[in-house]
Amino acid sequence: MSENTEALANLSHEDRRFPPPAEFAANANLTAAAYEEAATDRLGFWAKQADRLTWETRWDEVLDWSNAPFAKWFVGGRLNAAYNAVDRHVEAGAGDKVAFHWVGEPAEDARDITYAQLKDEVCQAANALVELGVRAGDRVAIYMPMIPETVVAMLACARLGAPHTVVFGGFSADALASRIEDCQAKVVITADGGYRRGAASGLKPAVDEARTKARQNGISVEKVLVVRRTGQEVAWDDAVDVWWDDLVGKQSTEHACEFFDAEHPLYVMYTSGSTGKPKGILHTTGGYLVGAAYTHWGVFDLKPETDVYWCTADVGWVTGHSYMVYGPLINQTTSVIYEGVPDAPHKGRWWEIVEKYGVTIFYTAPTAIRTFMKWGDEIPAKHDMSSLRLLGSVGEPINPEAYVWYRETIGGGRTPVVDTWWQTETGAIMISPLPGVTEAKPGSAMRAIPGIVADVVNDEGESVPDGSGGYLVIREPWPSMLRTLWGDDERFKDTYWSRWEGMYFAGDGAKKDADGDVWVLGRVDDVMNVSGHRLSTTEIESALVSHPKVAEAAVVGATDETTGQAVCAYVILRESAGFEAGSDSADLVKELRDHVAHEIGAIAKPRQIMIVPELPKTRSGKIMRRLLRDVAENREVGDVTTLADSTVMNLIAEGAKGSSED
Repeated sequence: MSENTEALANLSHEDRRFPPPAEFAANANLTAAAYEEAATDRLGFWAKQADRLTWETRWDEVLDWSNAPFAKWFVGGRLNAAYNAVDRHVEAGAGDKVAFHWVGEPAEDARDITYAQLKDEVCQAANALVELGVRAGDRVAIYMPMIPETVVAMLACARLGAPHTVVFGGFSADALASRIEDCQAKVVITADGGYRRGAASGLKPAVDEARTKARQNGISVEKVLVVRRTGQEVAWDDAVDVWWDDLVGKQSTEHACEFFDAEHPLYVMYTSGSTGKPKGILHTTGGYLVGAAYTHWGVFDLKPETDVYWCTADVGWVTGHSYMVYGPLINQTTSVIYEGVPDAPHKGRWWEIVEKYGVTIFYTAPTAIRTFMKWGDEIPAKHDMSSLRLLGSVGEPINPEAYVWYRETIGGGRTPVVDTWWQTETGAIMISPLPGVTEAKPGSAMRAIPGIVADVVNDEGESVPDGSGGYLVIREPWPSMLRTLWGDDERFKDTYWSRWEGMYFAGDGAKKDADGDVWVLGRVDDVMNVSGHRLSTTEIESALVSHPKVAEAAVVGATDETTGQAVCAYVILRESAGFEAGSDSADLVKELRDHVAHEIGAIAKPRQIMIVPELPKTRSGKIMRRLLRDVAENREVGDVTTLADSTVMNLIAEGAKGSSED
């Protein structure tokens, strides 16, 4: 076993087991038989799942894999994503059913939106975009808070066949500009601002700045459609800017949608890449919707007639796409959307919402769960959460203690927990317990769901035996898989398909335990997972070095009790910075942290920045991040024999003792 796979085999022993409640198992959507059905005829199984959707033209072939790794699913089929999400439910008589209970952060803001209302608003927004010149194939960037218009905007784009790219509202103008430039967005949809911890924060100013930056690089945004959310004063360009209410509000609620090929692009979602340049993950329509709808129905055991479902993810991330918008709407679900953060206006806000709306299925990230643990059991204890029947975890591996706390304190000791593994690239859940089948182990994603063929392999691409660690791969194509990277087929092949022929690998390590169940161990490359968000070390290093006082920087992800991983940076200053060794670095560290937040976004702000005289490098000049991780995690520093100067680690370790953190 190589050094890499040996490192991936580390895993504490876990003896606790949670079988599904008998009543849950008796009524489960997916039973143990689904594993055998999918294994016997995988493509036939996916064809059956595709029947959840309404197709204007049925497909001729389930999968064309003749030009691997460029898949075509449901070849010849034609459909429309927005029609599947809203129109067909209204036509079926479910127009009065609530699609979303929307809750704003200010306590007085709340709105219930029925499927009929949602359909009308989507048609109005689609007509408005047509008036702005948007046609099938044009790209539209969406930079919004968690408000109903965000979902409306996504579905309006999908209705027109205009691929959307949703950019997380916490990202900076630079990050937004890079995404606008890469996909050449014709229109940007935004808001004056949003609410966060009781205060209005601006969004339109970042769009203005991003538009200027994009124009300098030859990309011209034609129109900016602005929702009035906070009433903030914003700069205005009459030639470009349009108020949502003024344009959308006057449109007809009728819009005849066009049906598109199953492989028509639905959206581009940018995720960090190891080169520092964000990767535009392309998802197409048919296969993606099949994957999102099937997994939402099966993994969450959805009963649309009675369930109230809440995925807490921001729509700027893929979880918000698959499990807040597309999956739930296709399955005619009643969902909750919440605009704000968990502790505004108080630390029990989420549980207050669960109680008020009778939430039955709750899906959130381990970061949030660990934060709630830190706040104490007495906060959730004040609320009646007996409506909950299933809990889910997403974004990163959940540690067993957080899993058990979640199940016992939030789920009352009676709810199954589905610990789901998947990625932006996979589009939908790949590995998860089935809540009516699996005897769950805290901390384990358990096994691939029916229809997915996942494995853990060694450096040679061979399956590792039970009890061993290696690299997590998917051996067979699946409907919701990314089709390519926007504008870069070669990078798509190199990034995901070059390590082992015919196998998808996106950088996670995993272990099979003695039973063959999968434990995901996190990234094996230099992309960090901070609060479920993937951030590139290279991107953050580039931001630090762009500061005039910084000569060089190295960034690592260090284990963090709250966020899973935290950004830790080591910085060598320029001589012109005038910083003397041993002097107080607090002000400079704050300046650098704020600089990273400005360049990339607050999520990338380093927890810790250490001013160091040198970085640990091999003779070839490669930075040994493994050693920096040892320092950041207060471990004994590992083997330094390959370093050009082994004494450098003593200086770094010494300097770390006086490092500043927030």
